[in-house]
Amino acid sequence: MISIAIHGGAGVISRATMTEENERAYRADLERALDAGYAVLEGGGTSLDATAAAVRILEDSPLFNAGLGAVFSHAGINELDAAIMDGATLKAGAVAGVRHVRNPIDLARMVMDRTSHVLLTGEGAEEFALAQGVKLVPGSYFYTERRWKQLEDARRNDKLASADEDIGFFSTVGAVARDRQGNLAAATSTGGMTNKRWGRIGDSPIIGAGTYADNASCAVSATGSGEYFMRAVVAHEICARVRLTGAGAADAARDVVQVMLKEIGGDGGVIVVDRNGELSMEFNTEGMFRAARDSRGRREVAIY
Repeated sequence: MISIAIHGGAGVISRATMTEENERAYRADLERALDAGYAVLEGGGTSLDATAAAVRILEDSPLFNAGLGAVFSHAGINELDAAIMDGATLKAGAVAGVRHVRNPIDLARMVMDRTSHVLLTGEGAEEFALAQGVKLVPGSYFYTERRWKQLEDARRNDKLASADEDIGFFSTVGAVARDRQGNLAAATSTGGMTNKRWGRIGDSPIIGAGTYADNASCAVSATGSGEYFMRAVVAHEICARVRLTGAGAADAARDVVQVMLKEIGGDGGVIVVDRNGELSMEFNTEGMFRAARDSRGRREVAIY
């Protein structure tokens, strides 16, 4: 069975705080990303290509905290993180703190495919991008009035804002998939936290925290309060429970997100695909932007 799931953020998402126009826009971009990823799988493509295709569309949307829609740091700069992992080989690639890369997920894939490293950061990652022929974009490409207002509000109140203040959710994006060959993959991309300082890096590009894939168990992409996902090593924890205890991936995700993560104060959610292609989407918040599709006819887009 081929299957794919995507997420675009989890948190306090209610009909009372979401206009009909905004809801239509979010659903439309989630559908486009879902169908783009599924089309890769349906055409015989790999789970790696499918997850990257889905995430790339979400990075190009101004609605999500990744790529074009990334939040601003305290210095008024967009600093982007992304990771991708191959469940067949356990190879992975990630970038963190890049400022001029339109699609960080593509650069993360290049790190995995073209270097012996896993994680490149900042200027070094962008030097690598130039060496690979990637055209860098000016910082102004990532400017959106909505995100700048969030930074101004956070500065004024002297606080970090890991959730979108106007809606109240963590809008990191990600995808997991299983292809016709039975290989799993996970990909995640984010702009991090509004008003973050000192080069802060979250869980998304940290293999095992926000992103993980292993054909022997499952593939996971996370969204939420990154510091807690790192402390609990959430993505790997879910896969380890499946591999070592024989637990179902959906049950493992539920236990980690609803019990383990909550116990230490973490909010957010995960999308998971197991080795059979079964999809689960677990969150401990009011809602999560999410979508899923498989070759048995499942196709859903949900928010609340």
